[in-house]
Amino acid sequence: MSPHGPRSPQGLRPADGPGSPRPAARTRARTGAAVPPRVDDRRRTFPQLAPREAPDGRFAASWWGNAWVDALEDTALDQARLARGRAYAQRGHVDAITVTPGRVVAYVHGSRPRPYRAEIRLRTLGDDDWERFLDEAAARPEHIAALLDKDVPHALEAVTGLLPAPGDLVPDCTCPDDGYPCKHAAALCYQAARILDEDPFVLFLMRGRGEQELLAGLTRRNAVRAAVESSAAETASAVPTLPTVLARTVLAPTTGHTPLPLPPPFPAPARPGRPAVFPADPDAPDPLALDLLAGEAAARAHAFLTTGHDPVAALTPWQDAVRLAAAHPGSGLTASTRALYRDLAYALDRTPTDLARAVAAWRQGGSAGLAVLEEPWDPPAGPFDRARPVLLAADLPAFRPWRNRLSTRSLQLRLGRDGLWYGYESDADREDWWPRGTPDADPVGVITDLLGR
Repeated sequence: MSPHGPRSPQGLRPADGPGSPRPAARTRARTGAAVPPRVDDRRRTFPQLAPREAPDGRFAASWWGNAWVDALEDTALDQARLARGRAYAQRGHVDAITVTPGRVVAYVHGSRPRPYRAEIRLRTLGDDDWERFLDEAAARPEHIAALLDKDVPHALEAVTGLLPAPGDLVPDCTCPDDGYPCKHAAALCYQAARILDEDPFVLFLMRGRGEQELLAGLTRRNAVRAAVESSAAETASAVPTLPTVLARTVLAPTTGHTPLPLPPPFPAPARPGRPAVFPADPDAPDPLALDLLAGEAAARAHAFLTTGHDPVAALTPWQDAVRLAAAHPGSGLTASTRALYRDLAYALDRTPTDLARAVAAWRQGGSAGLAVLEEPWDPPAGPFDRARPVLLAADLPAFRPWRNRLSTRSLQLRLGRDGLWYGYESDADREDWWPRGTPDADPVGVITDLLGR
């Protein structure tokens, strides 16, 4: 609470007059039935934040929150006003904050009884800017995983206009102070940084896109990418036409003749089929549960058909959780898939990012791929020692060896116990490695595949 008490100026919102129906009653009066209100995530209001000191000297905790503060401090013309605004924010003088595209508004208590209305304005991104951002964010699964985990990858920092630059934040206030910014607007800006720490999607809202619209755009891109990859895989593994016999010919009654033999069975497909998409229906079972059951049945049936045994029986709980998440035919962005990742990770004391990385490894190479992700080991002399001179001869960068891994600033090869090389990528010098590409016995082929993506 504010030290001045829960005071807000009258007239901030119209109150219902005596006898006027409440919104739900108005809805029923128009339609004859209660209709749930439509959620508009392009306008979000955050309750008043508790007072807080910043012992490390940095007001925000995240790099994007501090980028917001830096943009304010680099623009300020009066450091004394800026310091008073910071003190106001630390003491909790800022009331509830409302964020809409291009605007951040709150009432800030100063030395007078009546609070002032402070506002920060900033430019919203155009459609072309958002298209570039969505393309960049959807290009790599670690970016999606980070966003789902309420984190902004450093790679997205380069997207034009996302983070505020000096001069990009325009403060305004109803107080008589003509400082740029005044202490009330500065206090609002500092508190907005704390909101950004908790939810980076507020930054996207400030720039013009709500969370639902943003995730919908990412989902569409991943659906297109998945469809293209699936089509390519199906084309590559197409089964040639086999000889057939009409059923009526085989089953027709015969007299003194041997029935025609049935044609040979179809060969097993290269991989399990994907289950159908189950539409949401309030009277039907949960679509996610149906999806998982169908995917599980397809995977295990395929295993029985091709190997004669159940590969699930020997898995650890973590391996089984990764397998379940990897079998789900989603991009990780729908509400049901986000809940799946969250619940599976929570049950095993992991983060959704841990699970997303493990899923990428499982899709790369199954249980062997997951072992390569999580278990460094010391390979014997042989293929590992020969890999570095082969890579150098192919005019590729010099790789640093460590156990079963060869690394550059952004590329990595890991030798699995199965004798295959597994490709990994990271943002330069970040040591945030994610599985990429298809395992191969040839390390040059793996790196060439990564560089060609």
